[in-house]
Amino acid sequence: MSDIALPAHAAQQHPATALPHAAQALPTLWLRLARRVANGAWRSGLVLALAVLWELAPRLGLTDPTFLPPLTEVLAAGWVLAQNGQLWEHTSISLARSLGGLSIAIVAAIPLGLAIGWYQRLGQALNPLIELLRNTAPLALLPVFLLLLGIGEVSKLSIVVYACAWPLLLNTIAAVRQVDPLLVKSARTMGSTPRQLFVKVILPASVPTIFVGIRLAAASAMLVLIAAEMVGAKAGLGYLIIYAQYSFLIGDMYFGIIAITAIGVTLNYALQRLERHFTAWQGVAR
Repeated sequence: MSDIALPAHAAQQHPATALPHAAQALPTLWLRLARRVANGAWRSGLVLALAVLWELAPRLGLTDPTFLPPLTEVLAAGWVLAQNGQLWEHTSISLARSLGGLSIAIVAAIPLGLAIGWYQRLGQALNPLIELLRNTAPLALLPVFLLLLGIGEVSKLSIVVYACAWPLLLNTIAAVRQVDPLLVKSARTMGSTPRQLFVKVILPASVPTIFVGIRLAAASAMLVLIAAEMVGAKAGLGYLIIYAQYSFLIGDMYFGIIAITAIGVTLNYALQRLERHFTAWQGVAR
């Protein structure tokens, strides 16, 4: 009788019998985790190699540690800035300026770009002015903004808006004009009104290209803002970098550059996720 009852409890009581069941459940989780780790390591391999090179080059005498300290010393300087509150102060001010200018440019430039792309006569009337202004470098106009608007927040916000407006405007115009003509003809054949055609066909099809403009504008916002903060500001990451250079705080200077890079990468990643959310219909359509 005991020999007959044993198999019914073996899977629960005997470790050797329970092991195959556990072994079947674990591989999928561990394999997925291992693949994600390997994929992340593969993508970040060059970045890690650059970090290792940065750390070893000064210590091996390949570069002058006075002008290019090891990465660990730069990170230590950044930790000091974080502890005394300077890092958050300068970062928050730069973020407020760049995101504020980017938001204003989005609200102003995207609707204007949609209108110019949709109404051909409006585009023909404004095209000479657009071509003239978009070929004027924002940094070349920085002294003009400072002279006319002063060294306060208005001039910095205005130069960011100006720099962000052109990639937003031009990409939005191109997005509207590059919509597949077959989609437009099909919608008109089905009796769509001009408003329905614009809202249900033109606008959704333009979203991916518009987001390209938003990502380019976000990069331009940080670039122009840092230059403006270096010229006339008392706070911000640009001011931190130029002040650290003048004071020969080389570690602080390099960490300010790293902070700007981290902000740019994070903002670009957030915009990519937002773009996937608004273009999820494309995957369903395919």
